[in-house]
Amino acid sequence: MKTTISILKADVGSIGGHTRPSARMIASVENDAQQAVSQGLLLDAYVSHTGDDIAIIMSHTHGPNYEEIHQFAWDSFIRATNIARDYGLYGAGQDLLVDAPSGNLRGAGPAVAEVEFDHDPVKTNRGRPAESFMVLAADKCGPGAYNLPLFLGFADPMYCAGLMLPNMIKGFTFHVIDMDNTSGDSMLELNAPDDYYHITALLRDNERFGIDSITSRTHEGQMAAAISAQRLHNVAGTYTGKDDPVAIVRNQGIFPAPEELLSPFAKAHYVGGDARGSHVMPLMPVPINTAVTGMYCLPIVSCIGFSLSTEGKFSDSMVDFFDNPAWDEVRRKAQEKAFAMRDQGWSGAAMLPYTELEYSGFRTTVTNLMERFAVRESTNGTGPAAEKTAQPSG
Repeated sequence: MKTTISILKADVGSIGGHTRPSARMIASVENDAQQAVSQGLLLDAYVSHTGDDIAIIMSHTHGPNYEEIHQFAWDSFIRATNIARDYGLYGAGQDLLVDAPSGNLRGAGPAVAEVEFDHDPVKTNRGRPAESFMVLAADKCGPGAYNLPLFLGFADPMYCAGLMLPNMIKGFTFHVIDMDNTSGDSMLELNAPDDYYHITALLRDNERFGIDSITSRTHEGQMAAAISAQRLHNVAGTYTGKDDPVAIVRNQGIFPAPEELLSPFAKAHYVGGDARGSHVMPLMPVPINTAVTGMYCLPIVSCIGFSLSTEGKFSDSMVDFFDNPAWDEVRRKAQEKAFAMRDQGWSGAAMLPYTELEYSGFRTTVTNLMERFAVRESTNGTGPAAEKTAQPSG
């Protein structure tokens, strides 16, 4: 049967600052999700949080961008927002950018990623006898945070040896979106390995270009990954919080294995984000339901894995990929990299460029100062002012 996996995530309020949602908020969304399953709207659902963002992971048969699914998530986020307001939590409803969504939630604030596929898990299905996938959720970082790790996992045999096998030897197609184009989704399809260098030329700019989805070239039409590549400040026109992307990544068989997809995250690579969404900091892999309570608003990413039954139900439990002692060393590495970068404070590469500073107040401060600049008149006869009055010789 045609099956869709959807994840919708939003920051709608948190305790004591940008830390984590309250237990009441989580319970409210969990209750809504179970009702949606009982009423037949969803096949299954799972609710979690990463930092201060609540995520609803769903399986259903309605396809991507289905209005009722998105409206259900919106209504659930609204109820969680009301709880946040009742208890005076910080940033209540922060990611809900419109009064009421029109159709689906793309562009309305919440992060959205959806994958649709033919679900036929039987022994005779050589391409996909079992369906397994992972969900990535990030907090305190920009929309291109997955550019590097997903590119390496799907295009570089140094990280994914499976690319040398017949099931993946033709590589994958990267659907890249220009997030600066606010008139619509401006997309470009590039193939790996053929367009390897062209892909890197775009993905190096995490703030403008992002991977929107990845599809198999060996198994045409099979979507491997979907990512919520959008910029909230391009949608809202002002700073509302970092974009905090989500991703659904199918694995095993005709796709990379979990270890091949996760090993690039051991880099703890630098991304835009952190405090006030304005610093450059390492991305730290953390267990699910981790609060942001360190000395910095360190960008964090969680990753949980599911299997899917014949009826589209999630496995009776999920696996938390980053809740493992092996990742403790990466977390130490990320913290050391964070110390080094934040020790540089506001100077140079430690903060995002002026054009990328998310808080409009930073730009207002600099703009007001720019109005006070004046061209200095030359005092030695060589500057522009002197040139205006110089007389021809002879």
